[in-house]
Amino acid sequence: MGPPAVVLLSGGLDSSTVLAMAREQGFSCHALSFRYGQRHVVELEAAGRVASAAGVAEHVIADIDLRVFGGSALTSETAVPKHASAEELGDDIPVTYVPARNTIFLSFAVAWAEVLGASDIFLGVNALDYSGYPDCRPEYIAAYEAMANMATRAGVEGTTRLKIHTPLIELTKAQIIEQGSRLGVDYGLTISCYDPTPDGAACGGCDSCLLRRRGFGQAGVSDPTRYQTEKTGQ
Repeated sequence: MGPPAVVLLSGGLDSSTVLAMAREQGFSCHALSFRYGQRHVVELEAAGRVASAAGVAEHVIADIDLRVFGGSALTSETAVPKHASAEELGDDIPVTYVPARNTIFLSFAVAWAEVLGASDIFLGVNALDYSGYPDCRPEYIAAYEAMANMATRAGVEGTTRLKIHTPLIELTKAQIIEQGSRLGVDYGLTISCYDPTPDGAACGGCDSCLLRRRGFGQAGVSDPTRYQTEKTGQ
């Protein structure tokens, strides 16, 4: 068994690909998911399926409730925006941005990594085909990593130098899908939708659905997602 690593696993396309990449590198993966009051809580079922299929060492779901703050269409009654195609997506930070979400999630991951004696955290952020979230950028990850190494006992004592791996950060969605397909990721286990039905059918029109659908089309790979609509989103 290889060295331990914490992998943030949402149950979506990106995090499932990152989990496969971490396993390929020989890490013993400890998957971390969150029940944070998200409207698309069915993603946790997907995370469980992915974790089980990958044979992770452990899968933990941490409970935090970001609905107490709201401020996002994912943690409030604000409607999730829908579009006809990915080309309609703008450059502004959308209302699906959850304030400080990756900062909060990474804090949990750092804490668990320190308990495990792990030096490595894997995160599926992407700065090309994504919704424009500020906590997905390379400069944010670099700043957080520097902070984490000043804020933990392991970092201060020099016993562990924490590394945050973001292997997808400069890839297009199509390239991510190509990587995952090479590694045998079953994307039929995953869900990316921000506004799915209770039984897990994807809406087909939110930012995440549109980017996913376009990525599969550009990669020339069949999209196994079950959608509510017949819109192509290409």
